[in-house]
Amino acid sequence: MSIHIDIVSAEQEIFSGTATMVIAPAEMGEVGIMPQHTPMLTRLKPGSVRVQKEDGKEESFYVSGGLLEVQPHVITILADTAQRADDIDEAAALEAKERAEDTLKNQKDKIDYARAQAELAEAIAQIRTIENLRKKLGRR
Repeated sequence: MSIHIDIVSAEQEIFSGTATMVIAPAEMGEVGIMPQHTPMLTRLKPGSVRVQKEDGKEESFYVSGGLLEVQPHVITILADTAQRADDIDEAAALEAKERAEDTLKNQKDKIDYARAQAELAEAIAQIRTIENLRKKLGRR
C-alpha cells in the first residue's frame, strides 16, 4: 500500500510521488504517517522529512517549518522553505550556526535574541539533516 505525498515550498514543488511511510518533524514531536492514517493537520518545526518510497529507498528533505496535512490518500507538506538533503550547503549551515551562536552570546535586545534562536534552530536542523543523510549513505 502507498500514499501520495507532495512537498511544496513558497518557491517551488520539491517532491511529488508515492510513499509507504513519511516521517516528519511535527511541532509536538516526530510523526510517522502510513497509508490510511487518520486525517490530521499540524505545524512543522525545522527538521528532516523522510520519505520511504515503494522501491524501499528513502529520500530526505529539509523543511524550515510549515504545515503538514494528512488526508486518506494524500499527504501535503506546505513548507516555508524546503530543499532536498543532497542540496543543502553544509558550509553555509555551519556559518549560519556560528553567527547565531555569536549573536546569542552578545545579545543586545530581545528581538535579536529571538531571531538568533530561530536562525540557530534552522541551522542545527540543516546540519542534522546532512548528518542523517551521511549515516544512511554510510559516509562521514
